[in-house]
Amino acid sequence: MTEWKRFARFLLVGGLNTLFGFVAYSAFVLLHSPPWLALLGGNIAGMLFNFFTTGHFVFLDLSASRLPRFVAAYLFVYGLNLVLIGRLTALTHSLIVSQACLAPIMAVVSYVLLSRLVFRKGSGN
Repeated sequence: MTEWKRFARFLLVGGLNTLFGFVAYSAFVLLHSPPWLALLGGNIAGMLFNFFTTGHFVFLDLSASRLPRFVAAYLFVYGLNLVLIGRLTALTHSLIVSQACLAPIMAVVSYVLLSRLVFRKGSGN
C-alpha cells in the first residue's frame, strides 16, 4: 500500500474513531456519570477502539505488543495538542478556531508517530 493511500485510510478511520469516542462519551453521560468519568471512559474506550481500527484498516497489524507504544503516541499527541492549543488560543482568543487550525497538524503528527514508531514493520515483536 502506498504511503498516500495509507494516510487517506488513516483520515477516514479517524472520522470513524472520532464518532466512536463521542458515542462512548455520550453513553457515559446518559448513564449519569460525572463529567470526569464520562471523559475518562470515552477516552479509554476510544483509544482501544482506535488501536483496533487503525491497526487493522490502516497498518494491517493488530499485534498486542504494539499497544503500549500506541498508548504512548496517543498521550504524546494529546499533550502536544494541549500545549499548542493553549498558545494558539492566546492569539486567536477561540478554542474552536485554535483546534480547527491544529487538527490537520495533529493528524499528520499522529500519522507519523503511528507509522514510524508504533506500526513500523519489524518493530512489533
